[in-house]
Amino acid sequence: MRIAIQDRMLPGDTLAERLAVAAELGVVGVELSGREPLMEMIPQIERDFAGTGLVVSSVCTQPHHDWLHPDPARREVALEETRRNLEFCGHFGAAGHIVPPIFGPALIPDLSPLKTAEELERELLAIQVAELAGFAHRHGTNLLLEPLNRYEQHLLQTQQDGVDVIQMAGDPEGVLLLTDFFHMHIEETDTPAAIRAAGRYIGHIHVADNTRLEPGTGDIDWQAGLQALRDIGFEGWLAFECGLSGGIPVAALQTSVAFLRDVLAGLDD
Repeated sequence: MRIAIQDRMLPGDTLAERLAVAAELGVVGVELSGREPLMEMIPQIERDFAGTGLVVSSVCTQPHHDWLHPDPARREVALEETRRNLEFCGHFGAAGHIVPPIFGPALIPDLSPLKTAEELERELLAIQVAELAGFAHRHGTNLLLEPLNRYEQHLLQTQQDGVDVIQMAGDPEGVLLLTDFFHMHIEETDTPAAIRAAGRYIGHIHVADNTRLEPGTGDIDWQAGLQALRDIGFEGWLAFECGLSGGIPVAALQTSVAFLRDVLAGLDD
């Protein structure tokens, strides 16, 4: 398992300055924000990464999360943003593009007794996932579907919720789960068991403690969770997505990166 950090967590006014901090921390990957028009920025991003020893691990989120909006035009805007970010991920050999398909409550009307809003959402989402997975696979990357906790999303909350949608989509290549320790701490009754149950569907990890600060500052059992990832053969990225304690970002990251490395070193093979 390799450690990555989201660029927005690193101090610096430019991407190049933030990458320099990441290199000093000794991490391998940097997760970029998908809120920018990344395809247009490829030449500059390539120059910024050149010679740093770092790679683009992944791309997280995008400007719009309207996959499940009642308006087809708004859905298409969001889906096209996802396609462009997947194309960017393929260009850089990144693990994939992370997308929660919706925030908040359902927007599609409830058509009971024909279909509930959530039944309609899941069927629509499965169609979208099948199409986007094919696009991702053709570009050599993955759509990373993200379950969120109940306070942020109503539809995909557990790892099994995400697996169910992938299976509804036909279990295609090109789509996996984004597994986030913070969200799992709220929604799963047993995080290591949920990891083992999701198994091969897990494609990328976000690390944050139960307080949504950096790992090692809360009460998540990182040894048990990371051991579960080792047991299922996960060899991908552990990407920091969290707040930072203490008021000195670099110091907090140094301590937490060292903490995760110590946990990884003590895992059973």
